[in-house]
Amino acid sequence: MEKTTTIGTNFNGGTAKDRVDRVDPYGFERPEDFDYESYEELMSEYLVVLTKRSIKWSKRLQGKRKVQRNAKLKRYIRKGVPNEHRAFIWMATSGAQNQLEKNPGYYQSLLAAQHDAKVVESISTDLNRTFPDNIQFQKTSKTCLQKALYNVLRAYAQHNPTVGYCQGMNFIVGFLLIITKDEEKSFWLMDALLGRILPDYYSPGMLGLKTDQEVLGELVKSKSPRVWQTMMEHGVTWTLVTSRWFICLYVDVLPVETVLRIWDCLFYEGSKILFRVALTLIQQHGDQIQAARSLPDVCQAFRQLTHSRLVHDCHAFMQRIFAEPGSLSLATLTKLRVRCGDRISAQEDN
Repeated sequence: MEKTTTIGTNFNGGTAKDRVDRVDPYGFERPEDFDYESYEELMSEYLVVLTKRSIKWSKRLQGKRKVQRNAKLKRYIRKGVPNEHRAFIWMATSGAQNQLEKNPGYYQSLLAAQHDAKVVESISTDLNRTFPDNIQFQKTSKTCLQKALYNVLRAYAQHNPTVGYCQGMNFIVGFLLIITKDEEKSFWLMDALLGRILPDYYSPGMLGLKTDQEVLGELVKSKSPRVWQTMMEHGVTWTLVTSRWFICLYVDVLPVETVLRIWDCLFYEGSKILFRVALTLIQQHGDQIQAARSLPDVCQAFRQLTHSRLVHDCHAFMQRIFAEPGSLSLATLTKLRVRCGDRISAQEDN
C-alpha cells in the first residue's frame, strides 16, 4: 500500500525577508511588476476585517467537530472564512467530511489499485505545468506538492473512471492541497466538487460545462443586454472568453485571496456562485466590452477585466457579487440549464 501524506508548509530557498517580498502566503511568486504599494494599502484594511472575522469564527467553532447549516453560517461564510478554519469548513459544508468518515481506507485502496497507463501518463505530463509560479510545486521545495498532486489525481481517476483525468483538474487539486495540506481531504473535496457541485463539468462530453457557459449567455442577455448584443455582433462565443473561468473555478484567473472567498461560498451554496462572479465581472466592465470594435477587442477586454483593482479587493468584490447581479435563484438556473442543455444536445446530434 502506498503511503499518503499530510503536507507541511515549509518553503525552501531565500531568506525569510526575501520570501515575504517575493512570495505570497500561499507560495505563489509575485511578478516583477507587482504593485506592493497598492497591495499594502488593500491589505491594511482587509487585515482588520480578517482579524474581526477570525475572532468571531473561533468563538463559533470552539470545541465543535461539525457545523449546522443555517442562515447565520451562510452569512458568516459569505463574509469570509479565516484560513485557519478553511479546510474544516470546506470539508464540513460540502459533505466531504461525511464521505471520508464513511469510507475509511478507501483512498489508500485507490492508490494501491492498478491504474490506467494512459491516464497516469497524462497526469504525469501535467505535473510540471501545475502552478509553476508556486514554490510548493517546485521540485526544489522541501515539501514539494507534486507527489501529493499525482496521488490525488490518480486516485480520483480510479474512483471515477468515466471522468478519468482531463486538464484543469490538476489546478483544482493543486489549490485544494495548498489549503488542506492533506491528500485524502483533497480527494474527498474533489469528489464533492465533481460529483455533486459541478456534475458533468469533466465528463467526456463536458455537457455540464458547455451548458453552464450557455446559461451565462442567457443571464447576460437578460441582465446586461447591451453586452450580449456586442458579443453577438462580433460573433464571440462564451466558450471563447469564459471557459477557463468555469473549468478552473477561477483558479489562475483571479487573485488567490479572491478565489478562496469564492470557494468558501462554492462549497456551501453550490455552483450558482460561479455565475454571480461571472456576471459581476461582466457588469462591472460592461463599458469596456461594449467599446470593442472586433472579436480580438472583445477578447482583450475579457482578459483585462480579471486584472482590475476590483478583483484584488476581495472583500469589496464579494459584497458586489451578492448585490449587483440581482436575484439568481436555483429554480431559474435549473430551467435555463434544461433549456440550454437540450439545445446543445440537439446541435451535437445534427
